[in-house]
Order: sequence, then C-alpha cells, then structure tokens
Amino acid sequence: MKKILAILLAGMMTATALVGCGGGDASSKTDNGSKADNGSSDGAAKIEGSIVDDSYFGDEGTDSKPVTLKVWAPDAAVSLVKEQVEAFKKAYPKRKFKEISVVAQGEKDAATNILNDATTAADVFSFPSDQLNKLVDAGVISQVAFKDAVTEANDEGTVKAGTLNGTLYAYPETNDNGYYLVYDKSVVSDEQAQTLEGVLEACKKAGKKFIMNAGDGYYACTFAFTAGVKIDGLEKDGITQKFVKYDEDEAVATLQAFAKLIKDYRGTFQSLDVANIASGFAGGKCGAGIDGSWDTASNQKALGDNFGAAKLPTINVNGTDKQLISIFGYKYIGVNGSSKFPATAQILAHYLAGEECQLQRTEKLGWGPSNKKVQENKAVTGSPVLKAIGEQAKNACIQVNVANTFWDPMANLGNKIIADTCNPSDAAAMKKLLNETISNVRDEG
Repeated sequence: MKKILAILLAGMMTATALVGCGGGDASSKTDNGSKADNGSSDGAAKIEGSIVDDSYFGDEGTDSKPVTLKVWAPDAAVSLVKEQVEAFKKAYPKRKFKEISVVAQGEKDAATNILNDATTAADVFSFPSDQLNKLVDAGVISQVAFKDAVTEANDEGTVKAGTLNGTLYAYPETNDNGYYLVYDKSVVSDEQAQTLEGVLEACKKAGKKFIMNAGDGYYACTFAFTAGVKIDGLEKDGITQKFVKYDEDEAVATLQAFAKLIKDYRGTFQSLDVANIASGFAGGKCGAGIDGSWDTASNQKALGDNFGAAKLPTINVNGTDKQLISIFGYKYIGVNGSSKFPATAQILAHYLAGEECQLQRTEKLGWGPSNKKVQENKAVTGSPVLKAIGEQAKNACIQVNVANTFWDPMANLGNKIIADTCNPSDAAAMKKLLNETISNVRDEG
C-alpha cells in the first residue's frame, strides 16, 4: 500500500496500518517499507461536511494522472451511488476523472472477493461490520484518512465497531444492519404481529406464506440466540468464537418450541430467500416475513398502505413468551489498500459516507444512517421500519467479531429444525444438535 497524502499532511497522515485482529505491531510496515502511523488524524485538513480540500488529491486527478476507480455497491443502491459519484466529480471540477465505475456487489461477499485478489477488486466498497477483522488481518483495507471528522459526525457505536486496536479502518455508512418483521396489514393485525403464533395463524387463515430464510446462518442464528446461546466476541486467539453461559435445558426447550411451531404450520412457514418476500407481497402470496432495511423500498412499494413493520415477535416456550433475539450490526465503506489512487479513494469514501449521501440513501432506500445529524431527520424519526429495527436492536447480539466458522453451523441448525424429519418431542436429539452446532462454530468438531 502506498502512502496517503504523505507530503500534504507533512507526516501527520500516512499509509495503512496493517494490524491483525489477534494483536501485533501497531506500526506495521506497508508495501513500500515505510512505517504506517496507528490511527490517522485529520491534521490541518480543511473539511466541510463530506467535502475535503481539493489539495488533498495531490498529483491524482491531474492531466498526467487522471483517476480511474471502481466502486462496489449493493444491487439496490447502484443507481443512487452512480448519481452520488457524479455529484462527487462535480464537487472537484479541477480534477480529471477518467472513469469511476459503480458495480453491483453483494456486501456479504465483499471481503471474500477482495481477499481473493485485492489488486483487481474495487477501490471503494461496502461491507458489514463482521467482516472487518478478516480485512484488517489480511492487510487489504486502508485505515480511515479523516478519522477526526468521521468520529465527530457519526454515532459512537458505529465508530467503535469500525475500530481495531485504536485504528479506525472504515467509514460508517449505516446503523441499521438488522432485520425485522414486515407484514401485510390486511392479513396480519398489529396485535397478531406481536407473537410468532399470531403471525403464523393469520397467514394460514388467509392462505398466505410466512417467509424466513431459515437456511441462512444470518437469520437462523435467531433460533440459537433466542434459546440463550449468544455470542460474546472472540477468544484471546482472535479466531475462536466465544459464547456466553446459558441454561442448556432452557435452550433445548426453546429449540423444541421453534420446531413444533414450524411443524404445526408446515406449508405456511416457508424457508426462502428474502427476495421472495417483496415479490410474494406483490403477487398476493406472502402475508409476512423477516426482512431487512435493504428491502424497505421494494416491500413498501408492494404493500402500499398495507405495509406493516415491527420488531421480531415473541415465541411461547412452556407458557412463557420469549422475545426473538436477532443479530444486529453496521455497514461500512472501506478503501482497498491496493488502490492505485489511494488519496482519491479515501476522499470518495468520505464523501459517500457523508451526511448528504446518507440522507439520500435514507430517503430513497430507507437505510438507517450512522450520521448523527441525519438520525435527527424526519426521514428517520418518522420511519416505521427504522423504529422497528431500533427496537429489535435492543434484543440482538452485535455483529462484530464474528468467527468465520459461525455462519454454516447456524445455517445447518436452521435447516435441521425446519426439516420434515425433525421430531420436536425428541429432547435428546435437539440437545445433540445444539451441542454439535456450538462445537462446529468453535471449530472443534
């Protein structure tokens, strides 16, 4: 990785610090052999909102060195990000931009694709908070060049989750990376939406589907978390998933309750990709589902005035209603450490993560902002979806420091619980499944 604005910042801002998630030298050597400062500061940077002084481009964007960048954005945001990139280019009329392409790339696969070949990956990319460790550990993500401005503008939780060993590595983009219950109000009443039993009964009565992607570990971990099997970061080795203590009998009983309820509503409960929720609403086949803010616009369009949103419901376990526990995190914009235009990539990432762009994504896509000023906007305070996600966030495990081995065992747990062969009354089999899941997450099995 090259030094970032080293001359302009007179040594106050340098290239990426490569620090492994398990510890290590906070001033690791960069590719050119220079020392990278741990935790960059804006120094004397002139920053107004999402705009930094033109001089920070250095020799990038000149006639002799026109800028070529690639940006990865999720499918739903590609069109808007293209518009934002054009606005960015207009904000710096003195600079030469040969091309800034915006390419669709799923956020959950961003880290994997960058690790495959950072030199051909995007210069600027979006990713969820749980991928930060592997990006830093592999040394493929640059530290944030405008730390002070970013820290001041965004809420503390997102800044903290984007920081490792005192270094901020990513520009906060959202504060809403979680899921909630979305439902057709003509099918499910607001009261019925409070319990999973009520939701399923309403959908069955109307001949509609309830959709949850139980075969995806991102959603299936809800079964384990609700049972009390919650994660608590990583062990000291920086690799192995740590779990909080839990009551095994209660955990088994909770998983049995899920299995029985799903079996009782076989045909109504459908384990499908979340993309089927909006299309199901539009086609009149879906009554409710578990979805995220990234699909807000499509779900609202499909349901119109019948659009309903609430935190996840409860499930009754041996006579007690238990709140469903989900996973909740944040989304970030990162800068590829192998970018040939590191200064421009940093400036663009800062712009795309800034107040104006976050507000646009909130208004047009329904995303929840990390920017403190945007959080006070009526587009946020008046959003039933962001309210629902905010309430669910109080009943969630934070999606930070999640082991690579976490997702597949959780997906297997979900698939086993919803399988036709699952016997909800077999406590011994459920206990075995639970123990195998945890063992596999910890990579001991």
